[in-house]
Amino acid sequence: MKQIKWGFIGCGEVAEKKSGPAFNLVDGSEVVAVMSRTKERAKSYAERHNIKKWYTDAASLINDSEVNAVYVATPPSSHPTYAIMAMNAGKPVYIEKPLASSYDDCARINRVSRETGVPCFVAYYRRYMPYFLKVKQLVEAGTIGEIQNVQIRYSCPPRPEDLNLEHLPWRVLPEIAGGGYFYDMAAHQFDLIQELFGVITHARGYASNRGGLYGAEDTVSACFQFENGLPGSGSWCFVGHESHMEDRIELLGSKGTICFSVFSYSPIHLHTSEGESVFDIPPHDFVQLPMIQAVVKTLQGEGTCTSTSFSATPVNWVMDRILKKI
Repeated sequence: MKQIKWGFIGCGEVAEKKSGPAFNLVDGSEVVAVMSRTKERAKSYAERHNIKKWYTDAASLINDSEVNAVYVATPPSSHPTYAIMAMNAGKPVYIEKPLASSYDDCARINRVSRETGVPCFVAYYRRYMPYFLKVKQLVEAGTIGEIQNVQIRYSCPPRPEDLNLEHLPWRVLPEIAGGGYFYDMAAHQFDLIQELFGVITHARGYASNRGGLYGAEDTVSACFQFENGLPGSGSWCFVGHESHMEDRIELLGSKGTICFSVFSYSPIHLHTSEGESVFDIPPHDFVQLPMIQAVVKTLQGEGTCTSTSFSATPVNWVMDRILKKI
């Protein structure tokens, strides 16, 4: 497959800037069709991004003979349906994270990928960004010695849309998202640390609703352990006060500490006995571009993208264990 011709299922916020335009910036990659259940949205997206075809039915897009790969950019609860439809049609899938709204649905996707031999990639794009590759390089170079502990801390105030009780965002509706903002955002954090240190095999947590703005959990504390014995912990609060806003992961080593953010891209801080080093690496305008390049190269037979449905499934397992879903 030398020319990858994408069909988009879903053309909302994430496809507008984070990912959508990047597909046409990669050699051998072109967006040829988009789909939304809302006619006006599909037509508008296609016209604004110079895409020649638009649909309101996913099956029609998947069965379009010109489309040979599918990008699924819909809420998590619909990921299995669209991914399985595409793989059964023999078309590789690039799917937004998290892979699904439950660990069990991840297993369904993996089973079809294995049976059909059709790959399913997952948009854990941060692992391909220069900012996080720098963190990985520092860890693998042994700059802080043997890693002894991993600590995640995240806190932010409620978003304005969280206050609209008549029309809450889908990210706080567990039947669509899998949980609240924890399920949406901690997914990136758990993917990154498992990319660095291997699979997490033990996890437990305590989730609570402290703000009362919606039914899903808004505050979570958890502890976990990697297969190699490395322990870690995390705390998340999505109804916090401005005074304790935080986006931070700390890697504590025998020779120092690495501190970095996941969503704000604040400078990476390396602390050792030799002093402090700071690395300021801003993101690309289209943050998914490096990941999409990796996917396209893989489909062209010129590389191996490591972010697949199989590598993404442990993320859902950890989050489901913390939320006591399994």
